[in-house]
Amino acid sequence: MIWLWIAACAVHLHAQEVSTTVEQQLENLAEATETETEDDSYFQQLMLYRKQPLNLNTCSESELQPIRFLTDLQIQNFLIYRKLLGPFISFYELQAIPAWDVETIARLKQFVYVGPSKSIAENFGARFNGGVNTVLMRVSQTIEESKGYQPKDSLPPPYPGSPQRLYLRYKYVYKNLLQFGFLGEKDPGEQFFKGAQKNGFDFYSFHLFVRNLGVIRQLAIGDFSVNMGQGLLTYQSLAFRKSVDVMNIKRQTELFRPYNSAGESNFHRGVAITLGSEKWRYSLFASRQKVSSNQAVDSLDYEDYITSILNDGMHRTSSEVADRYNTTQTAMGGRFQYKKERLMLALNAVHYQLDKPLRKDNEPYNYYTFSGQSYTGISGEWGYTWRNMHWFGELATNPGGGMALVSGLMASLDPKVDISLLMRHIDKNYHTLYGNAFTESTTPINERGLYAGISIRPAAAFRIDAYADLYSFPWLRYGVDRPSKGSEYTVQLMWKPNTQVELYSRFRNETKAINYSNTDLPYHETEDVPRQNWRTNLTYVLSPSVTIKSRIDMIWYDYDGKEPSNGFTMFADVFYKPKKQPMAFNCRLQYFETDDYNSRLYAYENDVLYSYSIPAFYDKGYRGYFNLNCDLNRHITTWFRLARSLYTDKTSIGSGYDEIPGNHKTDYKVQVMITL
Repeated sequence: MIWLWIAACAVHLHAQEVSTTVEQQLENLAEATETETEDDSYFQQLMLYRKQPLNLNTCSESELQPIRFLTDLQIQNFLIYRKLLGPFISFYELQAIPAWDVETIARLKQFVYVGPSKSIAENFGARFNGGVNTVLMRVSQTIEESKGYQPKDSLPPPYPGSPQRLYLRYKYVYKNLLQFGFLGEKDPGEQFFKGAQKNGFDFYSFHLFVRNLGVIRQLAIGDFSVNMGQGLLTYQSLAFRKSVDVMNIKRQTELFRPYNSAGESNFHRGVAITLGSEKWRYSLFASRQKVSSNQAVDSLDYEDYITSILNDGMHRTSSEVADRYNTTQTAMGGRFQYKKERLMLALNAVHYQLDKPLRKDNEPYNYYTFSGQSYTGISGEWGYTWRNMHWFGELATNPGGGMALVSGLMASLDPKVDISLLMRHIDKNYHTLYGNAFTESTTPINERGLYAGISIRPAAAFRIDAYADLYSFPWLRYGVDRPSKGSEYTVQLMWKPNTQVELYSRFRNETKAINYSNTDLPYHETEDVPRQNWRTNLTYVLSPSVTIKSRIDMIWYDYDGKEPSNGFTMFADVFYKPKKQPMAFNCRLQYFETDDYNSRLYAYENDVLYSYSIPAFYDKGYRGYFNLNCDLNRHITTWFRLARSLYTDKTSIGSGYDEIPGNHKTDYKVQVMITL
């Protein structure tokens, strides 16, 4: 019976592109940063493993880490089990591994297989003729014209380019061993083969990435990301934060990863290599690239300096074009790692050099932030697995004396109970340029906190996930003019009686300090503001071809304070994917109503392959979208998306040059992928 459940569940998960847990993780990330990431490497990796699954008898730790629902405790126990008992004979042996549950095994089934190992010589020959070539082309546009495209007073429009977003990507992939390709992207409003962009796309990217070629464990040429430890020094790949996946508290991915996403920042351009064996590994990287920045001139010595490094990648107006790639950033670093069975120790180091000094605005909250032309950081990292427990952490420092510590513990106390603990202690004078740790703040600076999570499976159909996070900020922050503290508590009950029904209800309560500006005082008054959110989500599989989903989301912001506001949204989804048919579609109809931006709500939206959207919903209105996917033949697949927002209480949408007259906004997207 268990084997049948695993097989049925795996089929359902294959049809569901993104699990509800990943949806929540992406929504929480968008809410924390108030932006949507363009890093689609996570979806690319999962699609690669679906098309070219991993061999359980040969896959390495670094190959399993990108599968985010696998915890490091499960991965370490998997490796120990395989080393002790030898190659797997059947996929279902996974159930004998400590800390592995039936749900995890079911989710993994679509990404792996059991087979014999191949020699390096056999793999080397297949790398160049056994892979897959893909060309992906995408165009998208907001149909309504914003002010940026409209001339004013006989002057040309502020946005000289067309309103289309253009995207082109070529990639060759052989399993997880060889990958190369290039990418070009143009944002709305940017010129194309004229003006400031005479070379066509505003952004180009190239990468070549090789894995497991004898003593060479990794080799990157071109664009790549660097991910060290727990993100105190640098972590450039997509990383999740707090969510009901309480065991996902550890940053775990390869040190170097190929970069071929459309985001124009948060990656390196140069060379990286990892050499060694399973026990000893030595890694080095060097990078030199142009980055965009806001610059100013010192009134005393008339020297240029940087006020901020820009990450949005927009180069439309004359001022944005002037900021485009006007700063040279040189980076280098390395890692030395020792690993033996259950123990891992590593030493990390990074150094960044800017051709102009960085000086933040002269505000009190910036008193301890990084300034200057060069930054150096070092850290020690560890991980140890003992039975059903895994302890990990990272300790980092700057030459200026700032220290940062992140340490966590994951334990499977019982087949039905898992717990996680994580503490962080980060000095106010600790600096990082590309850090991304498991913290409340978007960057790991000026924070202390303790996180505790628990997952309980009292019966086969029920799951309870809960966490508490208590944190404080010893120094001022942007928007908070005093040292402050906060807390967050979340509990979720999930009911999944069979493969057809999945129902969860989640309640979250968060309290943190903010500045009030609408007072008569000559300074900002700071208050601790509560924010409560209750969500109920139902997914029901009507038939092998039809799935429906509905959600109700409510929020109460500062309910008993000076600026109370409430929010509400509900939507219904329909997914239609007939078996052995070339066409599939899904659609959504949504209503939302909030008092203001403070009570905004986020909802993950299905999109074309490798893409997704998580807009913030506030004010009052309706939202709907329609996605259509069609396989024209075995080589060509197409996608079409149409989305529209209609506001009942607005006469314009957006602000500045992006303001659209009227109360509606319509977007379309067309994508074609050619597979050879």
